Amino acid sequence: MEVVVARVGRPHGVRGQVSVEVRTDSPDERFVGGAVFSTDPAAVGPLVLEQARDHNGVTLLSFRGVTDRAAAETLRGVLLLADVPAASDEEPDAWSVPALVGLRAERTDGRTAGEVVGVEHGPAQDLLVVRQPSGSLARIPFVAALVPVVDVDGGRVVLDPPGGLLEGDGAPEDAR
Repeated sequence: MEVVVARVGRPHGVRGQVSVEVRTDSPDERFVGGAVFSTDPAAVGPLVLEQARDHNGVTLLSFRGVTDRAAAETLRGVLLLADVPAASDEEPDAWSVPALVGLRAERTDGRTAGEVVGVEHGPAQDLLVVRQPSGSLARIPFVAALVPVVDVDGGRVVLDPPGGLLEGDGAPEDAR
């Protein structure tokens, strides 16, 4: 299974280095010379890491064949993917993003809430991104209290968010 470990940001300097937004808990293990990353979009990769370094709290990477600022600029926004073992039975509440994307989102009363289109990794917890029937996106904190059922085999998630997070709900009472 592949997971996103970084998103390429802007170029740094003139020798092809890029800044990255790190999306892994183990950057020291992932960003080592010789590591090969699949990419999204796939046509850009695979990318072979030559060097990783910290520059005032910003992770900078250089890749084989990316030798100048113009080449580095073409990588902006590219997602770096790495293989990880599938979630084990020891972690029953662990799902891969590809397993969640496309699931039907329902409310606890059975009404349709939309379709899961992604997961955003927030500082406190992940956010389940749901495209609602109108096309607007809702971001639901991906915690058991608000997403009590994840049924990948059944093709659905059940949502129990407080009022105001989904269309058709009133505004939260404390906002009135």
